[in-house]
Amino acid sequence: MPTSSVDTLFRPFSFKKLNLKNRFVMAPMTRQFSPEGVPGSNVADYYRRRAENDVGLILSEGTVIDRPTSKNHPNIPDFYGEKALAGWKNVIDTVHAAGGRMGPQIWHVGPTINSPDFPDPDQTESPSGLVAPGKPRGRAMSDADIADTIAAFAKAAADAERLGFDVVEIHGAHGYLIDEFFWAPLNLREDKWGGASISERVRFAVEVAKAVRAAVSDDMPVIMRLSQWKQQDYKARIASNPDEMAEWLEPLVDAGVDILHCSQRRFWEPEFAEIDGEKGLNFAGWAKKITGVPTISVGSLGLSGADFLGSFGGQQTAASAEEITNLVERMEKDEFDLIAVGRALIKDPEWVKKVKNGETDKLEAFSRETLAELY
Repeated sequence: MPTSSVDTLFRPFSFKKLNLKNRFVMAPMTRQFSPEGVPGSNVADYYRRRAENDVGLILSEGTVIDRPTSKNHPNIPDFYGEKALAGWKNVIDTVHAAGGRMGPQIWHVGPTINSPDFPDPDQTESPSGLVAPGKPRGRAMSDADIADTIAAFAKAAADAERLGFDVVEIHGAHGYLIDEFFWAPLNLREDKWGGASISERVRFAVEVAKAVRAAVSDDMPVIMRLSQWKQQDYKARIASNPDEMAEWLEPLVDAGVDILHCSQRRFWEPEFAEIDGEKGLNFAGWAKKITGVPTISVGSLGLSGADFLGSFGGQQTAASAEEITNLVERMEKDEFDLIAVGRALIKDPEWVKKVKNGETDKLEAFSRETLAELY
């Protein structure tokens, strides 16, 4: 594939104090290599290798806020406490030394668990004490729990800027805590944190966004990751039409979110095909059209027409020239501003550089076995 055909992917991007060399983002991906929540030099070197190989912006794996059951595996990194923050200071210094730009994704997993006893299922917190529609787990959050959680997000964001990170991302997707407040089957609250409409159920995320915005400087970009699909239900939808999407997204932008990171299973699929057809705008495209803010698209890039479900099922996957062409065509139209690459970057830290050089035949395949180490 001629190098010139991907030039549009390597245009610089600037927003507030963030200046990127190209339009590629490393998507946040849980790796579980931080014993007792502390990222070590192996984690710093993992991100350094991506920075050295032209990834424009690196978003860290999910890092959890200071709440009792905010993570669902002991080796997920914390973003609080002296030891963990010292580890993250080393990470960002290492990435900056390699010429990279990076932000942490700050996260609360809600009542999801990866094993029967971590965290204690009875102690997990969520809007209504549900982990899936009709499936109880843990307890519904009190007003004090909600206030403390909002404050913990803000504290993590302030620490991110203090440590020298370039952006901060709030995880509001995939059926975790913030997303549970959005999702009607899991938010059955009858107080101000619930309601029949998404314009009511967005309130918790709005307050998180306001607190984060107030905790960082005006020129620190705040990103929020969102999704329609949930790990509990891949067909779930928060917004079934553009009007509902506006009710969902506009309050978040008004609260201080600068960039929307729009996760879908396959980035090439239209969000509302009934409106603009099978080649219509994707989630990030509609989010940009509705709100006017920059957007990041993400969803199975580098998996050759498959998606993350196939890759986790053992399917060997690597990007094709046709897939890159599809991406170029969308970005030439400025449908969205940035494109995140997930699993394709786990095995191949040189993925972006190879795309730039037209070496799609040299891209290494992702398989679930590659999750066993940090390449």
